[in-house]
Amino acid sequence: MTGLSRRRRLAAVAVIALAAVTGSACSSSADGPADGGAYLVWDPYPQFADDSEWVALLKKCGTSAGVTVERTGYDTTDLTNKALLAAQQGNSPDVLIVDNPVISTLAEAGALTTTDDNKLDVSAMEKNLLGAGQSDGKTYGVPIGANTLALYYNKDLLTAAGVDPAAVKDWTSLTAALTKVKAKGKKGVTFSAIGTEEGSFQFLPWFWGSGAQLTSLDSPQAVSALTLWTDWLKQGLAPNSVINNTQTTSWQEFATGDYAFAENGTWQLANAEKLGFSYGTIAIPASAGGPAPAPTGGEFVSIPVQKKTGRYETSQKLVTCLTNADNLLTTDTTLSYVAPVAAVQERQATADPKLKVWVEAVRAAKGRTGDDLGTKYPKISEALWTAVQSALSGGKSPQEALAAAQTAAATR
Repeated sequence: MTGLSRRRRLAAVAVIALAAVTGSACSSSADGPADGGAYLVWDPYPQFADDSEWVALLKKCGTSAGVTVERTGYDTTDLTNKALLAAQQGNSPDVLIVDNPVISTLAEAGALTTTDDNKLDVSAMEKNLLGAGQSDGKTYGVPIGANTLALYYNKDLLTAAGVDPAAVKDWTSLTAALTKVKAKGKKGVTFSAIGTEEGSFQFLPWFWGSGAQLTSLDSPQAVSALTLWTDWLKQGLAPNSVINNTQTTSWQEFATGDYAFAENGTWQLANAEKLGFSYGTIAIPASAGGPAPAPTGGEFVSIPVQKKTGRYETSQKLVTCLTNADNLLTTDTTLSYVAPVAAVQERQATADPKLKVWVEAVRAAKGRTGDDLGTKYPKISEALWTAVQSALSGGKSPQEALAAAQTAAATR
């Protein structure tokens, strides 16, 4: 890519970011990479203070590379905006850690180096997780870890209803289990179908589990997935509240002890230990059986484009340090993530058997921007969550809602 075309791309993408930042801009003196022995790292973990294990790891990696690390943690949305603006102004950080769907946006803007450029070794990374950081056959970073979705279940309710969770293998057996729980006067399953990315995120395991593809939102397989959800509401197996549920409010419903199942993520594991009842987890089943591909969450560690290309060598050392097996184990345990390396995943499952289901779910998972969708994904996602809302509210049939979604996604 020529310098001129890169600047044009950055300028076009940054127009959106400028509007979102409401006047704040990156200062070259405050936010730009420091000269000499200081290397700047931006991450989306503002919850970690300077005395945290995460910051200690960053400093340790800096010492190992012979430099000082200056780290700033931002809110995810703020980080994306600042990264785009910094790239446009030519003062990007040396290492950038961002939510995996953001990689395609930054890559399209010409803000990131490829692994061919920066010589990062990604050969040990699980291919399905690495896919979220790839576009047009090029890889733009290293996954630091992943989270995804599974089904939590209330052991007491399932036992009372005569349901063996190990027998829930497909949509038919899951619906049968929900029906048995309802017959005992309890509630079936809760999830998030809110009209935002959270709603799409939670629908995708069922969408992909039907065999549907995001390039064809109105396929018969896609219609079957949305029909499953709408039928659950009609039959009283899922509450109408799912239309407005976030993943947090859905979890709060499950925590009441009235629901047999809840679709949620690894980030609820700490809260699960505080529940007033015994719980377990199973993979979200695909329509015909086996684990459904769930979407991956988690971040990538990337190296932004720099004017001083000589800095890449040290940046590569920092990223390699952050993503080596021993450090990944510590970091992913802290973040409640599943590691992107098979050997580390095995160590996690051995240390905590409850993670076995999550390791299996991550191994079957897919990146939302995968299949070379890149920056097309946000448009598709909005059309998809709009269809889910329309069908669950009774405004349109699943077929009508998804036909409208396909038209909208193709014209945006």
